[in-house]
Amino acid sequence: MPGFTNRQEEEVEAATALALDVAPLLDAVILTHHRDADTLDLMRPGEAELETVRATNRAVAAELDLEGVEVIVQRADRAAFRRWMQGRDDTPENRRAWIDRARLIRGAAALRLLGLEIEEETDIEPPAFGPAPGPVADRLLAAYFEDGDQFRDLTQEILEAGRLDILDLAGRKIGERQGEDGMAEFGGALLALAESGTAGPAGWAALVALPVALPTGHAPSATALAESLLASGFFNESEEVRFLPGWRSPQALAGLEAAGMRRMLLDLAEGREPADLPPGDTDDLARHGFGLLLGVQFDWSIPTWEQIAAAGGLPDESDPEAEAMRRAALFQRWRSAAFHAHGGCVPLELVPPSEVGSEIAEFLAEADDPPER
Repeated sequence: MPGFTNRQEEEVEAATALALDVAPLLDAVILTHHRDADTLDLMRPGEAELETVRATNRAVAAELDLEGVEVIVQRADRAAFRRWMQGRDDTPENRRAWIDRARLIRGAAALRLLGLEIEEETDIEPPAFGPAPGPVADRLLAAYFEDGDQFRDLTQEILEAGRLDILDLAGRKIGERQGEDGMAEFGGALLALAESGTAGPAGWAALVALPVALPTGHAPSATALAESLLASGFFNESEEVRFLPGWRSPQALAGLEAAGMRRMLLDLAEGREPADLPPGDTDDLARHGFGLLLGVQFDWSIPTWEQIAAAGGLPDESDPEAEAMRRAALFQRWRSAAFHAHGGCVPLELVPPSEVGSEIAEFLAEADDPPER
């Protein structure tokens, strides 16, 4: 690297070696591009030189891209960074965790911004699947019976390609072999996979649902209830959840198949009202006893390169058992407060939409059979 000191060259080489070490453990990483030295010094005061950071980014991005890791780039923005730091302790850990979620750059554009030479892709990719649905439907059924991971991956590919004809044919074939029960079980497996996938700004999104036992005769404000949950501390910083305004019908949700569920995921990820599940009539929902809050959750557990470099590897994760206990306690505290603040409503558990029916059934069973004292 012309003009670099031995120390700078050693820093770039060490970063490249670290990138090779962590690549097998990574799906994606976020690198920060600083437009000038002042911006870098605001975000990482006294830590690094602009030329070294840019050379490191190029070397790391090139290595990770070769290893199949998605390289995502964010432009350092002073105003956005200052807003992020408001209300947070001014620590190196918080500075390294900043992600400009609204303006991430992906693909060839991200690599070019870092200074890598990327050739224009002129070839048109062939369709993922041939026009005849039969061969892929047979593959899907073989995976369904023999390999859960392969079934999951192939189903996601079919959903992302929009090949619902393949899923329909596979369902009919299951029905011919195993009858309505087998077809219903297969449809449930597809439904559970359709409610999450590659969508939204973080690259992965999942639908979430909160069934609520409504007070007799009226429904409280769905928006106020959702906002109180978001403010409760139940969600951590890597989880961005957006709830739709208004109540939805659990009965209408139960009528959706995999195709409708995936359309709903894509609608919510793009900020659209889902045509497959419009708002429910609040009076009718109150008469039936249950309403549903529907939302989408984006997974922002994508490490920044700054976090990886500081840790000398992937950042440490919190203890899963302790985190589960913390979240359970926060949810119970919020549920009790919501009962008193929203007219006696009883939120159940936050679950994937495919589990709403069983969650309500379990609640009703417990209500009919209270525990002995």
